[in-house]
Amino acid sequence: MKVLLIKDVKSLGKAGEVKEVKDGYGKNFLIGKGFARQATPEILAQHAQDEIIVAENLEKEVNVLKEIAKKLDKCEIIITKKLGQNGHIFGSVTKEEIAQALKEQHNIEIDKKHINEKSAIKTIGEHDLDFKLGHGIHGTLHVDVQGE
Repeated sequence: MKVLLIKDVKSLGKAGEVKEVKDGYGKNFLIGKGFARQATPEILAQHAQDEIIVAENLEKEVNVLKEIAKKLDKCEIIITKKLGQNGHIFGSVTKEEIAQALKEQHNIEIDKKHINEKSAIKTIGEHDLDFKLGHGIHGTLHVDVQGE
C-alpha cells in the first residue's frame, strides 16, 4: 500500500514523502493515527497543488521581509530619555521603546522579538541595532539616543 506522509514518522520518513508500507501498518497505524493518507491520484494531485501554494506564500513573505530590511537600513529613529547627574540615561532603552518609536516615526511595525540587541543601550549617542526578520534576512536600524 502506498501512503502520503502528513507528519514526520521517525523510522519511515518526512512529511510529504510517498512510501510503500504493509497494508496493516498503513491502515491501522499511519492512517488511523493521522500520520498519513492513502496515496490515491487525487490526494497526490491535491498535495502537489498545496506545495505550490506554500512555495508561493513563502516567496511573498521573503519579498516582504526584504523590503522591510531595505527600509530599516535607510531609517534612523530618535529616542529621548531623561539624563541623570552623571550624564547617563536613567535605565536603558528597551526593545519595546525602539519598536514603538519605529512605528511612530516611520510607520514600520516590527515585533520587539525581532530586535537582536546584544547589550542594553544605556548611553546617549548613536547606536546600530540588528534586526532578525526571519528566513535569514537581517536589517540594521540606526538609533540616536538623546538626553533631555
